[in-house]
Amino acid sequence: MFSFAFDKLLDAILSANAIDLVAGLAAIWALRMAYIANRKTLKTTRLRGPPSPSILFGADKSILESPDSVAVYEAWYKEYGAVYEIPMVLGQRRTILCDPKALAHFFSRDSSSYGLTPATKVALAKSVGKGVLWADGEIHRRQRKSLAPAFNSASIRKLTPVFYDASHKLKTAWEAIIDADGSGSAIIEIQNWMNHTSLDSIGLAGFAYDFASLDGKKGPVSSALEAFGASKPSSIRIRLLLLMRRFPVLFNLPTYGNGLLNELHKVTADISKTLFERAKREKEGHLDGKEDSSVTGLLIKTEDAETNTYLTGEEVIAQMMTLLVAGYETTAITMTWALLELARHPEIQKKLREEILAFDGEPTYDQFFKGFPYFDAVVHEIFRLHPAVPEMIRVAKEDDIIPLSQPVHTKSGEVVHDLFVPRGAFVGIPIIFINRSDTLWGADAKDFRPERWLETNGITKQAQELQGYRHLLTFGDGPKTCLGKLFAIIEVKTVLWVVVKNFVLEMKDGPDTQVANGQGILPRPSIVGEAGTEIPLRVKRYDG
Repeated sequence: MFSFAFDKLLDAILSANAIDLVAGLAAIWALRMAYIANRKTLKTTRLRGPPSPSILFGADKSILESPDSVAVYEAWYKEYGAVYEIPMVLGQRRTILCDPKALAHFFSRDSSSYGLTPATKVALAKSVGKGVLWADGEIHRRQRKSLAPAFNSASIRKLTPVFYDASHKLKTAWEAIIDADGSGSAIIEIQNWMNHTSLDSIGLAGFAYDFASLDGKKGPVSSALEAFGASKPSSIRIRLLLLMRRFPVLFNLPTYGNGLLNELHKVTADISKTLFERAKREKEGHLDGKEDSSVTGLLIKTEDAETNTYLTGEEVIAQMMTLLVAGYETTAITMTWALLELARHPEIQKKLREEILAFDGEPTYDQFFKGFPYFDAVVHEIFRLHPAVPEMIRVAKEDDIIPLSQPVHTKSGEVVHDLFVPRGAFVGIPIIFINRSDTLWGADAKDFRPERWLETNGITKQAQELQGYRHLLTFGDGPKTCLGKLFAIIEVKTVLWVVVKNFVLEMKDGPDTQVANGQGILPRPSIVGEAGTEIPLRVKRYDG
């Protein structure tokens, strides 16, 4: 029908005057757009999914406002299967992928066939600039290739002493607090201390700069980062955030949340520019004759190199901003969860300490990745249960066909073995649910149980079908897998090693204390009944 109408219109305008020609071409363009939309509607795989609880906000509001988003996804998974569709703001739809084969296909094409949503691009540009997190396609490939040498094993190996230095500063500070208390133990709010440890580690490892946060120094960067991390959106702000996803222009409104983004951008851009210029001067002057092994030092070499992976000065600063914000927030959250889980499970903490004390001294970078099976299992379990980024949303940049490991029923009842995803469609990956799925990980998937990583059949066959680091989606996968993965792992391991070796952690109000995911910019842990995101633990010296 559409092709017939197209031919008739074409015939009609061949002998028309100029005005008629323009009108005819406009009609052809409109007809072509309608044809494409109709073709995609016909070919798009219409999946089953939950009804919209809100005409305006769809199901996204339910996810963001739920105290347990995993339970929401789990209910949908059980009713609709491993692939389904949820309503979004103003009638948009998002395909949710939990099928291992579909996930492998999606991640292999992340950045090329799938890109960041317009709202995500705007939010990232306004907060950390147009660095590797913001980039897609060829720009992402070039930036990532330039950054890779700064985050490989050889580079992170050189940075390990920095993480130990920060960990020992933390140890000294906690010992002083305990000694001042005089009772042999003290209540210490660990979330802020993990913020300080993460910031100082990022400063020295990333920029050869000491923020001295662990020494009590308060600066504009630490203030902006803490405000950004502790921000808990109200119901009104959640609604506005959902509208921003649909209309990114709303990021320009003078709201509290947008003000935080603007302030974060300003202070991190200022310090990044200052540190970048300082590093360039030191490089040119060869101060102290020392090699700068920080991430910035390596990036400057890339910026000066005449290669096809060249980074401009502006791009180097954007990478510095990205490292400062993303590295600080995600690692601080992970370390907080690690200490909290050990306090909640004293028997696991005791077993971990025994393995640590059996080793004489402190492990090198290479030793951290071998010879400590239980320590490794604890860290893997932390990353499994508590991914810093709980979900991922992408938009299809081109038509795609996604294969499935198991067939699904469509809305009309048809059984399909693959999905047609049209250009412009939204795709979501609920990382936190997939990492905790009973179907994929077994009946104890919600439990903190490091032994699963050591048992012969501890990792189910279904979970082994998942790609990514140790079958986890915590660091993503494919072309956009987390570049700072090794950086994060070794920082978490050094802090855990020093803390567990020297201190005993206990829940202030007992092991049955209720813990929840705080709704912040990224979900931080919170204690039910405590103010904000404070995590007060009872800490005492380990005396053997």
